[in-house]
Amino acid sequence: MSTPYPFTAIVGQDDLRLGLLLNAVSPAVGGVLVRGEKGTAKSTAVRALAALMPEVPVVPGCRFSCDPASPDPACPDGPHAEAAGVSRPARTVELPVGASEDRLVGALDIERALSDGVKAFEPGLLADAHRGILYVDEVNLLHDHLVDLLLDAAAMGASYVEREGVSVRHAARFLLVGTMNPEEGELRPQLLDRFGLTVEVSASRDTDERVEVVRRRLAYDDDPEGFAARWAEEEGALRERIAAARVLLPRVVLSDGVLRQIAATCAAFEVDGMRADIVMARTATALAAWAGREEVTADDVRQAALLALPHRRRRNPFDAPGLDEDKLDQTLDGAGPQENNDGDDDPDPGPDGGGDGGGGGGVPPQAGGEDRTPPQPPQGSEGDSPSPAPEGSPETPGRPAGGEQQPVASAEPFRTKMLSVPGLGEGAAGRRSRARTEHGRTTGARRPEGALTKLHLAATVRAAAPHQRARGRAGRGLVVRRDDLRQATREGREGNLVLFVVDASGSMAARQRMSAVKGAVLSLLLDAYQRRDKVGLVTFRGKEAEVALPPTSAVDAAAARLESLPTGGRTPLAAGLLKAHDVLRVERLRDPSRRPLLVVVTDGRATGGPEPVALAGRAGRLHRSEGTASVVVDCESGYVRLGLAGELARELGGTAVTLDELRADSIAGLVKDVTAAGRAA
Repeated sequence: MSTPYPFTAIVGQDDLRLGLLLNAVSPAVGGVLVRGEKGTAKSTAVRALAALMPEVPVVPGCRFSCDPASPDPACPDGPHAEAAGVSRPARTVELPVGASEDRLVGALDIERALSDGVKAFEPGLLADAHRGILYVDEVNLLHDHLVDLLLDAAAMGASYVEREGVSVRHAARFLLVGTMNPEEGELRPQLLDRFGLTVEVSASRDTDERVEVVRRRLAYDDDPEGFAARWAEEEGALRERIAAARVLLPRVVLSDGVLRQIAATCAAFEVDGMRADIVMARTATALAAWAGREEVTADDVRQAALLALPHRRRRNPFDAPGLDEDKLDQTLDGAGPQENNDGDDDPDPGPDGGGDGGGGGGVPPQAGGEDRTPPQPPQGSEGDSPSPAPEGSPETPGRPAGGEQQPVASAEPFRTKMLSVPGLGEGAAGRRSRARTEHGRTTGARRPEGALTKLHLAATVRAAAPHQRARGRAGRGLVVRRDDLRQATREGREGNLVLFVVDASGSMAARQRMSAVKGAVLSLLLDAYQRRDKVGLVTFRGKEAEVALPPTSAVDAAAARLESLPTGGRTPLAAGLLKAHDVLRVERLRDPSRRPLLVVVTDGRATGGPEPVALAGRAGRLHRSEGTASVVVDCESGYVRLGLAGELARELGGTAVTLDELRADSIAGLVKDVTAAGRAA
C-alpha cells in the first residue's frame, strides 16, 4: 500500500483543510464539496485525511462494519452474537465517475432469490464506506441517479436495495467528500444543498508559497516513507486533537442567542428550507470543539456561515456561489449577543498553543511557524468577460469604427417548448429525447448481456414455466436457471448535445432585436441545463465564424459568452454552418452515443462573398445528409418578412419556429418536435 501524502504537509488551502477537519470532528455536519481548478491538492487532502481518522472497532467477519458496541439489528450479516470487536483503520472509498448503480449500492442474486428464496447480497461501495470516508472525485460528472442514491444514503444513514420485491437494508453512515472543477459544469442547486459545507480552492499567487509546494511534492515523490516520517509528529498531534474535539463535542453549549444569530443569518440570505440552519448549528458546534471551547461564539457562527451558505445561495444555473461578507457582519451584529465575541479569547489555541491567525476554527500551522499569505482567489479565467459599459457612453460609443456594436444585455428568459431529437437514442441519461436507458418505463424484455441488472419478472416466469416438469419440480418453488432470466428493456430520456449557432451580424442588431435574441438563447440554455444536455456555442459575423464555447456541461459558461457577444458586420451564414459541422464531426468521434441537436438562431439573411445564399444552402444540405436534427429560430421581425429562415430550415431538413412560437405558453402548441433529415420525405 502506498504511503499517503501527510495532511499537515499541505501548504495553504486553509479553508479546504478546515472543512475536512470539521467533518472529521462531527460527521453529522454532512460532508464537504470542494470546488476549484485542477491541480489544487483537492484529492491529495481528501486521501490524507483518512490517516488522521480514529481507528474503527468492527464485528469480526461483518462485511458492513457493524460496531460491536451497538450492532445494526437489520444487518444482512446479522444478527451478531456478543463478541470482542477488532479495530481497523478508517477506510477511504473512492466512487468512480463511471460506476454502475449495482457497484454503488450492491447487487442481489435474483436467480437464488427466485428459486431458493435466499437474499444473496453482494455489498457495494456504500457498505464499504460505512463509518469511513466516501470520496467522489468530479462529482459534477456523476450520473444524476447515482448522485441521488448517494445523497439519499448520506442523509438517511442507510442504503436500500430493492429488486422485484426483494429488499435489503444496511447502515451507511460516512463522511461524504466531493470534488469538482466548475469549468466542467455545475451541480444542480438541489444537490448542492445536500452537501453540508463547500469550500473554494485555487492555486496560490504567492511565489514563496508555490515554491514550497513544489519543494515538498518533489521530496515526497523521491522518498514517500521518509517524507511521511518527517511529518509524523505533526500528524500525531493533529490526530490527537481530532480525538479530543470528538470527546468535547457533546459538551459544547449552543445558546439561544447564538441560535438566533444562525436563524437570522439564514433568513437574511434567503436560503431555502431549514437544512442550512441545522448545518450551521452543527458546524458552529464543531468549530467550538475544534478550538477546545465548550461554548459557541459569534466568530464560530460567522465561520460556519462562510462554509455552509455560499452554495445555497444559487437560484439558477447562471448564479455563482458566493456570500456578501459585509451583509453577513451586519446581520450578526444586529441579531446576536456581543459578549460572545469580545476579542479577548483566543478562538483557536492550536496544537502548540498558538493562534491560527484567523479563520474561525483554524487549522494547524505550517512547519517552522512562518507566516504564509492565504491563497488568493482566481484573478479571472479564460471565460470571464468584463461587464460591458452602457451603449452610447463616452468611453464606449454605441457604434464604434468598423460597424461593430457593443454587447447588449439579454431580455428576461422564459420557459421554452421542448425541442427533441426524433427516433430512439442510447445516449447518456437526461431529460430531452427518447432513448433506451436503465431507468424509465418497461417496454419489453431480452436475454441479459453480462450481469442482470433489471429483471423482467413476467418474462422470466414465462421462459422457465415450460421446463418445470423436465427439471423435476416437486415443491412450490419455481426451478429457475440462468438461461431463463430476462432483462427488462426500458425507455426513458437522454441528454443531447445542443449546439447553438448564433447570428451576431449587423442585421440582427437592427431594430433592437439582439436583446430579445439573447433572451431566447438564454432561455434555451436554461432548458438545456434542466434537461442535462451538453451545450456548445458557435457565432458568426463579419467575415468568419468562431467557436465561442466548445461543447461542455458548463451551461453557465455558455451564458457568460452570450452576454459578452458583440454584434455588427456582414452575415457569413455558410461559415457558421460549416464551423458547426466541424464541431459536430469531432464530437461524434468523442461521444458517438450522444445525439446532436443543431439550433440556428438567425433571420436567414446571408451576405458577403460570392453567392452567399447558395453557399449557405449547400452547408445546410451537408448537415441534412448526415442526419443532424435541427431547428431554426426565426428572428425576423417587422411587417414585411422574407421567409429566409424557413428556407434555411428546409435546406437543413429541420423545423423553423419564431421567437414567439418558442415560448411554452404560446398557442402554437405544447411540444415542437424537430424533424430529422429524410423524415420529411
